[in-house]
Amino acid sequence: MTKDTSNQMWGGRFAAGPDAIMEAINASIGFDQRMAAQDIAGSRAHAAMLAATGIVTDSDAEAMREGLLTVLSEIETGKFEFSTALEDIHMNVEARLKEIIGEPAGRLHTGRSRNDQVATDFKLWVRDQIDAAISGVEALIRALLAQAEAGADWVMPGFTHLQTAQPVTWGHHMMAYVEMFGRDKSRFEDARKRMNESPLGAAALAGTSFPIDRHMTAEALGFDRPAANSLDAVSDRDFALEFLAAASICAMHLSRFAEELVIWSSAQFRFVTLSDRFSTGSSIMPQKKNPDAAELIRAKIGRIFGANTALLMVMKGLPLAYSKDMQEDKEQVFDAADNLMLALAAMEGMVKDMSANRESLEAAAGSGFSTATDLADWLVRALNMPFRDAHHVTGTLVAMAESRGCDLPDLSLEDMTSVHGAITEDVFGVLGVHNSVASRTSYGGTSPVRVLEQVARWKEAL
Repeated sequence: MTKDTSNQMWGGRFAAGPDAIMEAINASIGFDQRMAAQDIAGSRAHAAMLAATGIVTDSDAEAMREGLLTVLSEIETGKFEFSTALEDIHMNVEARLKEIIGEPAGRLHTGRSRNDQVATDFKLWVRDQIDAAISGVEALIRALLAQAEAGADWVMPGFTHLQTAQPVTWGHHMMAYVEMFGRDKSRFEDARKRMNESPLGAAALAGTSFPIDRHMTAEALGFDRPAANSLDAVSDRDFALEFLAAASICAMHLSRFAEELVIWSSAQFRFVTLSDRFSTGSSIMPQKKNPDAAELIRAKIGRIFGANTALLMVMKGLPLAYSKDMQEDKEQVFDAADNLMLALAAMEGMVKDMSANRESLEAAAGSGFSTATDLADWLVRALNMPFRDAHHVTGTLVAMAESRGCDLPDLSLEDMTSVHGAITEDVFGVLGVHNSVASRTSYGGTSPVRVLEQVARWKEAL
């Protein structure tokens, strides 16, 4: 396409085409061609509505709709030649449509503007990405549920401050991430409901004098309703920001889990073994098996956070309605969506393939005086001791065990009664890690019984 063609698209206001610098800064076709399918879907719905309301003839509308399918086929098969002189996907499609069907193509833009067109295209694209993200999160949740069910009664250390705190179960730890990603799923679903209003027909900013039917195009494109205010419809990018906000929180969860997998797969922990499919070796150290997929997830998350901040910065100073600044809305969203889906798929693969080392988990679960809280709770229950006093007695016994280089279950009853004479043999029934996790039967607790209940609840929910 030539610059002269571009000027014809703009109309008679511009006598000369932009120079190379202006063309480069103004054109968006290099990235917004990703919205081709959405653009053509919107135009086909618009053409059908124009015919139904008598604004164009049925024959012109049919020519437009069939011609648009030809354009889509050319794009999907790689035969379409995109032109930067035509700026964006909308102009590229319309220009090619004119080459295919001639004069009726010029009627397609009746009753709309590029402002509502791009808002519609972008919203349709983001909606598709939200659907993909929901599917990706659900697949990851299913992988976590399988791990949780298999290891519902495997004991492992629970940490606070990355220090051993209390024994928990492997299933309980996996289910913690199920809850986190479950909230991500609900955030995406919630954002989808709120965004599902059609901007199409808002025109440049004030609506149109043509007797269009915005409810018809909204329904045809799967929207719940048309957007109620034309100014807001063309200037709104909340839907993209909500997607990025939900993606950022989901990405943060992915990064936290990735960090744990990096730690757990180390020689110092040996809690899990990642499959060869998601690990790499070293060029000079033959013993190395590096958790590169987890590390790359941890790093890529910054791009999603950055996209969220970048779009907020673009939007924060814009008066109503449309400003060209808003052309900068898409690249960040495209990049964030790509990296979120890649991270979700990689994490799902790692979780499905990883093997938990039950022996290492159990050995670590009993270290660091992890059943000290169980001892304190027993003193409260069995001896009716105030918890603060029980905490002090337990702390004294921990110090004794530490000085002897042993754990609490290794102390004798005589050792314990030297600190508090009322302690009985029954205390040893709560000190083992399996006894500890089995006792945590409160709702949401780490008991295997509770874990399997939560697994069943989530399977039903999915």
